[in-house]
Amino acid sequence: MKRIVVTGATSMIGMALIQECIENHVEVLAIIRKNSVHLGRLPKSELLHICEWNLDELNAFPEPSEAYDVFYHLAWDYTSKEYRDSPLFQEKNIKYTLEAVKLAVQMGCQKFIGAGSQAEYGKLVQAISPDTPVNPDTAYGIAKYAAGRLSEKLCSQYSICHIWGRIFSVYGRYDNENTMLSYGINQFLKGEPARFSKATQMWDYLHERDAGKMFFQMGQYGEKSGVYCIASGEARPLKEFILQMKECFGQEAVCEFANKPHSEEVYGIQADISTFVKEIGYRPQVSFQEGIQDMIQYKRQVLGGE
Repeated sequence: MKRIVVTGATSMIGMALIQECIENHVEVLAIIRKNSVHLGRLPKSELLHICEWNLDELNAFPEPSEAYDVFYHLAWDYTSKEYRDSPLFQEKNIKYTLEAVKLAVQMGCQKFIGAGSQAEYGKLVQAISPDTPVNPDTAYGIAKYAAGRLSEKLCSQYSICHIWGRIFSVYGRYDNENTMLSYGINQFLKGEPARFSKATQMWDYLHERDAGKMFFQMGQYGEKSGVYCIASGEARPLKEFILQMKECFGQEAVCEFANKPHSEEVYGIQADISTFVKEIGYRPQVSFQEGIQDMIQYKRQVLGGE
């Protein structure tokens, strides 16, 4: 793998993938939305070329002057809460994914790698593997599953490899401010109590650096079409992660948990990554302690906390 294309380049995983490519001397064409507010995130490198182009314009992308090896489609529109369960908005992403496949073929790519989601499985309490039956119950999950299957079909018709990485819970420097980890860190940095549910469900956290490496490894070593779970593979009760995060702030940090159990069944996330480890040959390496400390340090820098 010498040259790749990536959409969603300024996302958490996109950034980590690009960094991994640069470290391995792989040239990158990063397709980002026009006037992206996150343009400044991208590193400076002779190996990185940036093209501002929106997803709804992929069918009119300029003819490339050179061929590429792998196309990474990480971009996904309408991810905010108000659009996440809207069939009309999520349906657009299915079309964008298929347009991305056609662009991959146009650019000479022999491999298409898409970003799926654990939401494709729906609500489960057992460990999830690539073979676990899917049962999405949100428009977002349904659209992710449809995009994965239809892009697989289209790749087959074009005779190119199709790999679909179903992403579980990834965290890191560019984590969304609405996530539980960002909330907890922000509260502790302000010296205010952080309040959580009973937090008894099992959870799997994967650091962005490992997520980037996993996607890179799929492009480098993935030899056949298939589905992989993108997770750490080491689930623990959510409360353990929260307490470990709290310890990074010392005894002055106040953490409160609800006493009453949730009125409904609480679903967690447990991923089986044995297929990925066996076929791709990589196992996540960043511990939660290391990852959360890096996230805290970054937030302190951004917020001027130190």
